[in-house]
Amino acid sequence: MAASSRFVGAASALAISAALVSSGAIVTTVAGVTVAQAATVSRIEVRGNARVDAQTVRDNLGITPGKPFTNADIDEATKRLFATGLFSDVRISQAGGALIVQVSEHQVVNQVIFQGNKKIKDPQLQNAVQLKPRASFDQATLDADVEAVRAAYRNVGRSDATVNARTMDLGEGRVNVVFEINEGDRTKITAINFVGNQAFGDRRLSDVISTKRSNPLSWLTRNDVYSEDRLRADEEALRRFYYNRGYADFRVVSSTADLDPATNDYTITITVEEGEKYTFGPIQIESSVEGVDTSQLNGLVKTREGDTYSAKDVEDSIIKVSERVAGQGYAFAKVEPRGDRNFENHTISVTYAIDQGPRAYVERIEIRGNEKTRDFVIRREFDVSEGDAFNQVLIQRAKRRLEALDFFTTVNISTAPGSQPDQVILVVDVVEKSTGEFSIGGGYTTGGENPGPTVEGSITERNFLGRGQYIRIAAGAGLDNNRSYSLSFTEPYFLGQRIAAGFDIYKRQSGVSDKYETDVTGGTIRFGLPISEALVAGVAYNLSREEYTIDDEAMIPGTNIPDPTEISQAFIDAAEESPWIKSSVSWSLTYNTIDDTKNPHDGIYAKFNQEYAGLGGDANFLKSTFKGQYYKTLSDEMDIVGLLGVGAGYIAGFGDEDLRVFDLFKNNSEMIRGFKYAGIGPRDTTVTDSKGSFLGGTTYFNASAEAQFPMPVIPESLGIRGAVFADAATLYGNDLPEAQGTTGSEWRASLGASIMWASPFGPLRFDYAVPVKKVDGDQEQNFNFGMSSKF
Repeated sequence: MAASSRFVGAASALAISAALVSSGAIVTTVAGVTVAQAATVSRIEVRGNARVDAQTVRDNLGITPGKPFTNADIDEATKRLFATGLFSDVRISQAGGALIVQVSEHQVVNQVIFQGNKKIKDPQLQNAVQLKPRASFDQATLDADVEAVRAAYRNVGRSDATVNARTMDLGEGRVNVVFEINEGDRTKITAINFVGNQAFGDRRLSDVISTKRSNPLSWLTRNDVYSEDRLRADEEALRRFYYNRGYADFRVVSSTADLDPATNDYTITITVEEGEKYTFGPIQIESSVEGVDTSQLNGLVKTREGDTYSAKDVEDSIIKVSERVAGQGYAFAKVEPRGDRNFENHTISVTYAIDQGPRAYVERIEIRGNEKTRDFVIRREFDVSEGDAFNQVLIQRAKRRLEALDFFTTVNISTAPGSQPDQVILVVDVVEKSTGEFSIGGGYTTGGENPGPTVEGSITERNFLGRGQYIRIAAGAGLDNNRSYSLSFTEPYFLGQRIAAGFDIYKRQSGVSDKYETDVTGGTIRFGLPISEALVAGVAYNLSREEYTIDDEAMIPGTNIPDPTEISQAFIDAAEESPWIKSSVSWSLTYNTIDDTKNPHDGIYAKFNQEYAGLGGDANFLKSTFKGQYYKTLSDEMDIVGLLGVGAGYIAGFGDEDLRVFDLFKNNSEMIRGFKYAGIGPRDTTVTDSKGSFLGGTTYFNASAEAQFPMPVIPESLGIRGAVFADAATLYGNDLPEAQGTTGSEWRASLGASIMWASPFGPLRFDYAVPVKKVDGDQEQNFNFGMSSKF
């Protein structure tokens, strides 16, 4: 026993000695002072300091002349001085009635210099390293900065880049830090192989992961760069993919990256074990908490016997049941799923067990890593506060909300023991990302009011001043005097509540075909209130001034008189009566469960909107619109996605003013493809030029069915998909005398195919549609191309 004690004591002493040596030379010698004794001194002398004021050293000691101190106080004083980061060595001793503090100051960085870097510019590397001009120099930070520079090059595909660091002594305690860089050649991923997959092909699994094979546009997307962190994230993405499709036993056996030195190319190999596919067996809810009626909870459970097993459905069911039980006053109740596998029938029976959890309270919420984002921006995403009952479901919800903000590259929420056994500390660790963007964008469209090329410059900040606010300033231009200017601002938590409040100010000038021009200046004040995670209500006040001018091309030659054979008299009359003032209030309900806004596979999007114009001004109408979309994966193996869409709109005038021709609905490619913008519906048959004859309607209905799929032969890394579709629409209703005889509700229909490209510049779509049902006088447009881009 004695030998064991001596070994432990020796080992502890050795560990302490090693720690002191590794952290710097700490020598504490106070003559005649032991742990049990206390000493006093009449003065404190600071020696060796050149830049650091002596009083700064004294302030960090915690020892006062004339007051007793011990060896423990000396140890603490030494640690505090090292913690300032100002000194490389600290020695404290006593000489007579004086306490002598001998310090050696760190050298100060004069400049940080990068040599040999061409692919990564100095500002990017300066952001990657910790050493900065006028900061204290130490070797440990320099070593970490060398690795940070290497990591920066690995992230751009230059894994064999070499980085050496040296210092240049300038005297007087100043040094230049020089990073000598050999960037090497760029590596790329030429092959991604999957081993062990039977249910899903390589192409389908390649679409799940973010790592992609190299292609001609990889220099823009940079997704063909090997990253160990990205590969780990891809493993998790594969697990979620399989777990949500019935493969509860799925596991990633290994994932490797092999570099060919001869070509500098990586081959990624991911070996998986799929296991069997399961369906849900019997589903039950049990509760050991007195007062909880499980019969009222069955409707909240998304899992159904016979359905394909899905971990997401189980998680969603836990959240719904937990929220309901907590809302009934059982704050400490917890819901845990118990799965019972039947290996013969390949079913998993799930029992949601509601038990009384441990009584734990949130003592405090600690936030770390947020240099720009204010603490309150993060705290307000939590539905729990200090002193509330600890609820894991609410913590996970807060994590999802923080991730959805898109302010952070990573969000991690952990717990630490509190000051009492029944208290916990929530620790929120975040890594911030850039939220500002300056962009110059170009686009081209063949349909709509403003066909042709456009260019737009914008400045966007999604986390303005670290307060979570959104601001965007933009200016654009196009052909035919098309101009646009806008300013938007949104405060997501108005008055501290989860209510989004914002405003928009805009000015838009455009030429519609060659018949008339519009000049609209206005603004909107808007509010958005989330009713649930998927349902949002909105209300807005809109005020605008609208001016319309007949174009010279629509004038009688040699005069300033509009030609009614070139453009309908309805447009001429409305233009003469402009400018118009429109004052309106609108409200909306939006329901959105789309799984991925960039590449949707499942979910519903539905929006109902009403606008009432008549709060002063010249316009008097009530306009109602609805848009609904339903996405459903038709084949996981072939990655085929189905889309059903419906839409409807109705506008009715009231009061003494009739509806203006400019307020009516006009068809576009979202309503039906295969026809020109303003190419169907009521028109003025006395106008010879079709561009000026279509007047629009008061009512429309439309429907579409589409199947989206990967393009054969084309590498999936290019992000190109195909689609086939069928559209149908009707646009009718118009009380203008010029529309007489053309206001029927005949349906139009078209069939077509599309190519969609998630390009580095933004989403592009090319549609080719052929009308299969039309009305005499309709204007066809088989090709439609739309592009919204940034470069």
